[in-house]
Amino acid sequence: MLLLGSCANTRAPVRQEVVSRGIGIPEPASILFVGNSYSFEVPKQLRKIAARNGRDLRIDQVTHGGWSLARHVQNEETLRKIREGGWDVVVIQEQSRIPSLPHKRERAMFPNVRKLAGEARAHGAAPVLYQTWGRRDGDEWLLVKDDFHAMTRRLREGYHEAARDAGGLAIVPVGDVWEREVNAGNGGSLFLADGSHPTARGDLLTAQTFFDALFPSL
Repeated sequence: MLLLGSCANTRAPVRQEVVSRGIGIPEPASILFVGNSYSFEVPKQLRKIAARNGRDLRIDQVTHGGWSLARHVQNEETLRKIREGGWDVVVIQEQSRIPSLPHKRERAMFPNVRKLAGEARAHGAAPVLYQTWGRRDGDEWLLVKDDFHAMTRRLREGYHEAARDAGGLAIVPVGDVWEREVNAGNGGSLFLADGSHPTARGDLLTAQTFFDALFPSL
C-alpha cells in the first residue's frame, strides 16, 4: 500500500490511491474544504453524519460559487486558512467543467492542484481530491453531443491525472458514487433543476461518500 510522504505532524497519512475504504484519520479530526458551490453544504452534512456515528469532527471551508482552483491559489483567504495548520485533510475541488476538458485541465488545473497540495503538505495536512460528477445532460458548451456518463468519465480521468501529476494524491470518488445512483435509476433526485448542482439528497450522498472514505467502517 502506497502512502503519502511524511507530514509536518505525526498524524496518520492518507493512502495514495482512490479512497474506497476508511483511512483511519485521528480524532478529533480536522478537515478543510477548498472549492465552490458543489461543496457548499457538504461540510455541514458531513459533520451531521459524523456526529450520528459518534465521531468528533472539526470542519471548515473556503468555498465560493463558480470559483476555480486558479482563483483559490490567488486568494489570500484560502492560503491563510490552509496555513493556519491543524488540518488532517485538505479537500481540493476544482470547478465542475475544467477537469473534464483534456485541452484545458493540464494548464488550468494541474499547476493549481500542485500548489494547493504543496501548501497542505507543508502545513501538516494530507491533500485529497474531490472527484465531482458529470452534469445531468452533459456539457452543454461542447460542440458535440454529450451526456452524464461521458462527462463523468472525463472528470474521472482528469482527477486521476491531476492526482498523479501532484505526486500521488488520494481521491474521494464522489462522481463514481453518483454514477452508480444514476445507473440505478435514482439520478432525478440528485440534481437541481439546472442539471448541475446537487439537491439536498445529492449533498447527503456526497457527504456520506466522504464519511465512508475518511473513516473506518463502524
